[in-house]
Amino acid sequence: MNSAHEQITADDEFLWLEDIYGERPLEWVRSQNAVTEEVLIDPGFLTLEGGVLEVLDSTDRIPMVAKRGTHYYNFWRDAAHPKGLWRRTSWESYTTEDPEWEILLDVDALSASEGTEWVWGGALFLRPPEGQEYTRALVVLSPDGGDAARYREYDVTTRSFIEGGFDIPTAKSRISWAGPDALYVGTDFGPGSMTSSSYPRTVRTLTRGQDLSDAELYFEIPAEHMMAVVVHDSTPGFERDIAMDTIDFYSHRTSIRRGGDWVQLDLPDDVNVSLHREWMVLRPRTDWTVAGTTFPAGSLLVIGLEDFLAGDRALRVLFTPDASTSLQSWSWTRNYLLLNLLRDVSSEILILNPADGWSTESLDAPALHTVDAYAVDDEDEEAGDDYWLVSTGFLTPSTLSRGTIGSGHRPVKATPSFFDEDAYAVEQHFALSADGTKVPYFQVAAKDLVLDGANPTLLSGYGGFEHALTPAYSGVIGRGWLERRTPEGRAGVYVLANIRGGGEYGPGWHAAALRENRHRAYEDFAAIARDLVERGVTVPALLGCTGRSNGGLLVGNMLTSYPELFGAISCGVPLLDMRRYTKLSAGYSWIAEYGDPDRPEEWEFIRSFSPYHLLREGVDYPKTLIWTATSDDRVGPVQARKMAARMEALGLKDVWFHEALEGGHAGASDNRQAARMHVMSYEFLWKALTGSL
Repeated sequence: MNSAHEQITADDEFLWLEDIYGERPLEWVRSQNAVTEEVLIDPGFLTLEGGVLEVLDSTDRIPMVAKRGTHYYNFWRDAAHPKGLWRRTSWESYTTEDPEWEILLDVDALSASEGTEWVWGGALFLRPPEGQEYTRALVVLSPDGGDAARYREYDVTTRSFIEGGFDIPTAKSRISWAGPDALYVGTDFGPGSMTSSSYPRTVRTLTRGQDLSDAELYFEIPAEHMMAVVVHDSTPGFERDIAMDTIDFYSHRTSIRRGGDWVQLDLPDDVNVSLHREWMVLRPRTDWTVAGTTFPAGSLLVIGLEDFLAGDRALRVLFTPDASTSLQSWSWTRNYLLLNLLRDVSSEILILNPADGWSTESLDAPALHTVDAYAVDDEDEEAGDDYWLVSTGFLTPSTLSRGTIGSGHRPVKATPSFFDEDAYAVEQHFALSADGTKVPYFQVAAKDLVLDGANPTLLSGYGGFEHALTPAYSGVIGRGWLERRTPEGRAGVYVLANIRGGGEYGPGWHAAALRENRHRAYEDFAAIARDLVERGVTVPALLGCTGRSNGGLLVGNMLTSYPELFGAISCGVPLLDMRRYTKLSAGYSWIAEYGDPDRPEEWEFIRSFSPYHLLREGVDYPKTLIWTATSDDRVGPVQARKMAARMEALGLKDVWFHEALEGGHAGASDNRQAARMHVMSYEFLWKALTGSL
């Protein structure tokens, strides 16, 4: 062989499973599914599935809305409408217990009439002329729940697709309105139009009535970059076209259209940029020195866009992180800036007033809860400074409130209770990782928890892409885990890990576990597992862990590197073959997170966290369920397939595999599929840990 890569590829006896829709691989999938379903699906499974589906289909849950003009739009799934209804109502009706909804699109009926199992992907409205109502939107529909979707022009007044209107075929597209009769289209135009990451490389201007093949090139990026996007800011008085060259997950270049040319903003590639009217807000991912002043990673800065383009670099600091506090997001109302912060993974909200020298006030937020504030409609003349406030906690059903800056807020809707929250308590603990770092985690357990190591415990985590895991109410977790009881009466304990690689403490927390430092995320998770045992919550035989996507890679590493810490592992829609991940589905786009296995010096550290290559004979691995979806076009199902096949080939008996034949990266395209997915994981873990599997 000419290279280590060729040797490893030649030694991969399960490459044939990478043919996603091939007859032989699908036969293997169906055979594995039958075995797993035979073991797990029994009357108790079906009862729990019914209880979880009741949560997901509940007609009392909050119908979250987006305001467009005078209407409030919502997408809704329930038992009668598994694929969902796109609908709208008025504010007066929305505030009642039983709003009157105008049905715009019945996705179940559409699927039946067109013979395609459409999955809702959202709607992109065209801004109307001043003083007029919103009438047109691009409706986004996926044929199988994957990322590839079709965009079709829709009229909400006639409640119908527009004959002869815009209709972009199914692809991994990025599309925005350029005006009433034009779109900026990034899609698969044929050879050379997509990046190595399987996203659009070019953006073209498509005018009404024009064939897609005749669309004129407007913006393009190199093929090795991740994705090209162009959006039109239609804010009156601030109209502009903005282009984004996304180099990788954490690097991008932003350009503004001026005088027929693209003017690239003079910023480091790792500075996040957002524009609002005259303001440009910046968040550096690494320390950034400008004109002799160093702004720390994770800070938030502001400057006038025109001032910046003219050469001014007098950046104003709006937020500076500290060891316990990070900025998670920000949102503009018409005249104010809302900041959503985390302090030791509990929410804080700040309101900044640019008209008063960026003065700051706080909104109250309860401890160990997540509270998000964001604008209702920053372009509304009367309600432009209104905001939504969503508050939730592990034992606090979510509440949606609406407020006006300066006038307080009041509750509008609340999630019903799905389990006896009063029987449980939430605690936050800190484990000491291998390098001495304190790593937080939340524990949800019965108030009468006995610390004698006899409690079935589920540890969940993610640890990647600067994504923070925060407290949130879940009737599914309540019914699926917390309310379960052993014959001795012990309740399930649920634990959420806030390991490095995530965004709980800002970009530094994330960067600490990137690429060659990936092991820190796994050391953190292992430290929490050990801490649970040391505190007497559980023992390894009663400790299970679960994760999805990057979290699937996390628990895959628990399986292969820390098998002695766990009794069972549920690994969902996972990355596992880190030698070939860049060649599978959208994997190339994650090189900035994990490294490039085609570079020998990087494969040396990547192989240390590639579960598919870490499996060994003679190891006593925990009981394992690996689950995925055929239509997942982000991670793809093949890594899960190959891992299960290799474990089986090693003679491991306690390994089960399940693949949903639809559902995309979420693993489910409707509530029925979601309930089956959740219960498959919970039932496996409970039975494996309590000795009934």
